[in-house]
Amino acid sequence: MRNAALVLGIIGGIWAMIVGFFGFGYTQFIATHGAVGTLATQVDNPGLIRAASFLAPLLAIAGGAMARSRNRLAAVLLSASALAVYVAFGFNVFTMFPIGFCALGGALALAAHEPDAH
Repeated sequence: MRNAALVLGIIGGIWAMIVGFFGFGYTQFIATHGAVGTLATQVDNPGLIRAASFLAPLLAIAGGAMARSRNRLAAVLLSASALAVYVAFGFNVFTMFPIGFCALGGALALAAHEPDAH
């Protein structure tokens, strides 16, 4: 279970990083160049988008990396990453995999009470 949490956390973190690049880039583009009519306008809370774009992948990759040695802390970090992506970006076609991978990785890390069998 710990290995599965490790892999899911790292893959979820990479997906969250891709979503974060676009989220941060979009808010920065609109802040620099202004709105493009009604096609592209600034989001309600660009600070939240920027913070989640940076923190969610960081939490997911760190949680995945420590899933084998510190499973409870890894579960907290992976769950926090899934929550950050959901709160900042919502659940849609681009965020369903980072949210799902991080949430499942967090659940598996939490369920791993004893070391994995070798």
